[in-house]
Amino acid sequence: MTSLKLLALDTDDLAVVSAHMQDAVFKVSDITFQARPGLFALAVNRFVWEGAGKKRRSYERRRAMLSFKRVSAVRSIGFDRRKGDDVLSLLAIRFRVEGEGPEGVIELVLSGGGMIALDVECIEAQLADTGGAWETSLKPGHPGN
Repeated sequence: MTSLKLLALDTDDLAVVSAHMQDAVFKVSDITFQARPGLFALAVNRFVWEGAGKKRRSYERRRAMLSFKRVSAVRSIGFDRRKGDDVLSLLAIRFRVEGEGPEGVIELVLSGGGMIALDVECIEAQLADTGGAWETSLKPGHPGN
Protein backbone atom coordinates (compact mmCIF):
# COMPACT_ATOMS: atom_id res chain seq x y z
CA MET A 1 0.00 0.00 0.00
CA THR A 2 1.29 3.48 -0.80
CA SER A 3 1.99 6.12 1.82
CA LEU A 4 -0.84 8.48 2.62
CA LYS A 5 -0.36 12.25 2.22
CA LEU A 6 -3.31 14.59 2.78
CA LEU A 7 -3.75 18.35 3.09
CA ALA A 8 -6.81 19.93 4.73
CA LEU A 9 -7.79 23.55 4.09
CA ASP A 10 -11.52 23.42 4.87
CA THR A 11 -14.03 21.41 6.90
CA ASP A 12 -14.63 18.87 4.12
CA ASP A 13 -10.90 18.18 3.85
CA LEU A 14 -10.65 17.96 7.64
CA ALA A 15 -13.41 15.32 7.69
CA VAL A 16 -11.32 13.15 5.35
CA VAL A 17 -8.26 13.54 7.59
CA SER A 18 -10.41 12.71 10.61
CA ALA A 19 -11.61 9.48 8.98
CA HIS A 20 -8.03 8.40 8.32
CA MET A 21 -6.96 9.32 11.86
CA GLN A 22 -9.79 7.48 13.66
CA ASP A 23 -8.31 5.13 16.27
CA ALA A 24 -4.77 6.46 15.90
CA VAL A 25 -2.83 5.89 19.12
CA PHE A 26 -0.01 7.99 20.50
CA LYS A 27 1.90 8.74 23.68
CA VAL A 28 1.45 12.05 25.46
CA SER A 29 5.16 12.68 24.76
CA ASP A 30 4.37 12.53 21.00
CA ILE A 31 2.51 15.87 21.25
CA THR A 32 4.50 18.99 20.34
CA PHE A 33 3.59 22.66 20.08
CA GLN A 34 5.91 25.40 18.89
CA ALA A 35 4.23 28.68 19.76
CA ARG A 36 6.55 30.94 17.74
CA PRO A 37 5.78 29.46 14.32
CA GLY A 38 2.30 28.36 15.49
CA LEU A 39 2.89 24.68 14.73
CA PHE A 40 1.16 21.79 16.53
CA ALA A 41 2.28 18.27 15.64
CA LEU A 42 1.30 14.80 16.70
CA ALA A 43 3.25 11.61 15.88
CA VAL A 44 0.86 8.65 15.85
CA ASN A 45 0.43 4.99 15.04
CA ARG A 46 -2.43 5.24 12.55
CA PHE A 47 -4.84 2.36 11.95
CA VAL A 48 -5.05 1.85 8.17
CA TRP A 49 -8.83 1.99 7.73
CA GLU A 50 -8.54 2.30 3.95
CA GLY A 51 -7.07 -1.22 3.84
CA ALA A 52 -9.29 -2.84 6.47
CA GLY A 53 -11.74 -5.15 4.68
CA LYS A 54 -14.52 -6.71 6.71
CA LYS A 55 -13.32 -10.32 6.48
CA ARG A 56 -9.62 -10.04 7.22
CA ARG A 57 -7.56 -11.68 9.91
CA SER A 58 -4.83 -9.09 9.93
CA TYR A 59 -4.75 -5.32 9.62
CA GLU A 60 -2.11 -2.60 9.45
CA ARG A 61 -0.91 0.34 11.44
CA ARG A 62 1.50 2.96 10.10
CA ARG A 63 3.61 5.63 11.73
CA ALA A 64 2.25 9.02 10.67
CA MET A 65 2.57 12.71 11.44
CA LEU A 66 -0.41 15.03 11.82
CA SER A 67 0.38 18.74 11.89
CA PHE A 68 -1.58 21.96 12.12
CA LYS A 69 -0.26 25.39 11.17
CA ARG A 70 -1.44 28.84 12.31
CA VAL A 71 -2.12 27.62 15.86
CA SER A 72 -2.18 30.37 18.50
CA ALA A 73 -3.00 28.29 21.60
CA VAL A 74 -3.41 24.68 22.74
CA ARG A 75 -5.57 23.42 25.60
CA SER A 76 -6.18 19.90 26.81
CA ILE A 77 -8.51 18.06 29.16
CA GLY A 78 -8.86 14.48 30.33
CA PHE A 79 -5.20 13.49 30.58
CA ASP A 80 -2.03 14.55 32.41
CA ARG A 81 0.49 16.15 30.03
CA ARG A 82 3.28 15.34 32.51
CA LYS A 83 2.73 11.58 32.01
CA GLY A 84 4.60 11.19 28.73
CA ASP A 85 4.25 7.41 28.52
CA ASP A 86 0.45 7.39 28.80
CA VAL A 87 -1.19 6.21 25.57
CA LEU A 88 -4.14 8.12 24.08
CA SER A 89 -6.52 7.17 21.30
CA LEU A 90 -7.90 9.68 18.81
CA LEU A 91 -11.56 9.24 17.87
CA ALA A 92 -12.30 12.27 15.66
CA ILE A 93 -11.18 15.72 14.55
CA ARG A 94 -13.79 18.51 14.50
CA PHE A 95 -13.76 22.20 13.67
CA ARG A 96 -15.83 24.84 15.43
CA VAL A 97 -15.88 28.24 13.73
CA GLU A 98 -15.47 31.34 15.93
CA GLY A 99 -17.14 34.57 14.88
CA GLU A 100 -17.42 34.94 11.13
CA GLY A 101 -14.43 32.68 10.47
CA PRO A 102 -12.11 31.47 9.15
CA GLU A 103 -10.68 31.37 12.68
CA GLY A 104 -11.95 28.75 15.08
CA VAL A 105 -11.11 25.78 17.27
CA ILE A 106 -9.94 22.40 16.03
CA GLU A 107 -10.94 19.71 18.52
CA LEU A 108 -9.04 16.43 18.69
CA VAL A 109 -11.55 14.17 20.44
CA LEU A 110 -9.95 11.39 22.49
CA SER A 111 -11.40 8.20 23.91
CA GLY A 112 -12.29 8.38 27.59
CA GLY A 113 -13.61 11.93 27.32
CA GLY A 114 -10.30 13.69 26.70
CA MET A 115 -9.75 16.47 24.19
CA ILE A 116 -7.04 18.67 22.72
CA ALA A 117 -8.32 22.06 21.51
CA LEU A 118 -6.31 24.17 19.06
CA ASP A 119 -7.13 27.83 18.53
CA VAL A 120 -6.40 28.44 14.85
CA GLU A 121 -6.47 31.35 12.39
CA CYS A 122 -7.83 28.94 9.77
CA ILE A 123 -7.76 25.25 8.90
CA GLU A 124 -4.34 24.22 7.63
CA ALA A 125 -3.58 20.59 8.43
CA GLN A 126 -1.36 17.93 6.94
CA LEU A 127 -1.34 14.17 7.47
CA ALA A 128 1.53 12.08 6.14
CA ASP A 129 2.64 8.51 6.69
CA THR A 130 6.27 8.64 7.77
CA GLY A 131 7.27 5.02 8.21
CA GLY A 132 6.57 1.48 7.17
CA ALA A 133 3.50 -0.51 8.04
CA TRP A 134 3.25 -3.35 10.51
CA GLU A 135 0.65 -6.03 10.96
CA THR A 136 -1.84 -6.13 13.79
CA SER A 137 -4.57 -8.68 14.46
CA LEU A 138 -6.67 -6.14 16.35
CA LYS A 139 -9.27 -4.06 14.55
CA PRO A 140 -10.69 -1.22 16.65
CA GLY A 141 -14.35 -1.82 17.43
CA HIS A 142 -17.15 0.71 17.18
CA PRO A 143 -20.92 0.29 17.25
CA GLY A 144 -22.08 -0.54 13.75
CA ASN A 145 -18.83 -1.94 12.32
